[in-house]
Amino acid sequence: MSRRARAVKREIPPDAKYHNVTIAKLINKIMMCGQKSTAERIVYGSLNIMEQRGSKAPVTVLEQAVRNATPLLEVKPRRVGGATYQVPVEVGPDRGQSLAMRWLVKTARARAGKSMAEKLAAELSDASQGQGVTVKKRDDTHKMAEANRAFAHYRW
Repeated sequence: MSRRARAVKREIPPDAKYHNVTIAKLINKIMMCGQKSTAERIVYGSLNIMEQRGSKAPVTVLEQAVRNATPLLEVKPRRVGGATYQVPVEVGPDRGQSLAMRWLVKTARARAGKSMAEKLAAELSDASQGQGVTVKKRDDTHKMAEANRAFAHYRW
């Protein structure tokens, strides 16, 4: 991390098919070993599956899923006088969205299913309805922050 100036945030261009920045970020999160075309095929395949199954537009389902999975609080370890406290801190919007997408991809990979596109579609539809493993992880994060609220004065 630089000690001088704040790092400049790069502008992520929107994806080619839907012209949406959120989808472009999700493609980048799914991408492994630089295989962007494979990641695009997975994301677009899952959006097609959601479009065939449901009545809502898949882009709105994706954005609702990310919104439902985005945490507002998290805990960070803070060392004070030999003891380490879990201090609750607020999550910024960029980090919250990044965490939500990371959790969505991780839980989709852990799901039992046929293809990654089907697993991702199922996880996104569950998260958009406010249920599933990803939303439970967000709730657990909030509960942990609430339980450690007594250490909030150690915030820096």
